[in-house]
Amino acid sequence: MGSLWSSMAFYLLSVHVPLSFGGLSVVTSILHCSVLDPQTEALSLVVLQMLELIVVLILLRSTGKPKYKLRDFFQEKHLIRERNWLLASALGFGLLVLLVIVASIIADMLIGTKEVNNPILKEILSSGPISMTSCILVYCVITPLLEEIVYRGFFLTRLSSTMKWQQAVIVSSVVFSAAHFSAENFIQLFIIGLILGSSYCWSGNLRSSVVIHSLYNALTLLITYAS
Repeated sequence: MGSLWSSMAFYLLSVHVPLSFGGLSVVTSILHCSVLDPQTEALSLVVLQMLELIVVLILLRSTGKPKYKLRDFFQEKHLIRERNWLLASALGFGLLVLLVIVASIIADMLIGTKEVNNPILKEILSSGPISMTSCILVYCVITPLLEEIVYRGFFLTRLSSTMKWQQAVIVSSVVFSAAHFSAENFIQLFIIGLILGSSYCWSGNLRSSVVIHSLYNALTLLITYAS
């Protein structure tokens, strides 16, 4: 158990935070500019997320116990029992959208309405086909694959061997939400983590959570672009 938490701490502090939160600053320094134009920022995000994914796969392959290969994450794992992952994806995505809508309504009632549009993301999406394609690649392919491998394929699976799967889903969802360093979105991210983790456990296949994650991010991009 201790090695699991130390592995996650190493990933978060040595890989995730430097690349996801400090990577763009490094790019601006290299390019000697104060602000990146939307296309450069979008392409930089692709490179940074791909780099993080590659580093994660290398770490899991070289230091993981057992040693992980990419295909290992897409083999059925009997955390509960194997079920149809396509059905799990459809049910999970529908439930996720419903819960996020309900949570947003409750939050609006309690703390007031807030702007849901991300102006930076909208600018990137609207700046041209290269930027839009890069955003879709990052949000709908690379990031879902990266985060599902880390938080569900590795972390949740290992947690499930030391506690009940329901407890493991809750713990992994807290870590998943906290790793985004967004206090205002913590509850929403926690709900997303619960659905993704439950779908993975219900189906026994990481494909279900990757699909749900990708579809949800795609919906977010669509709403942002259209708003």
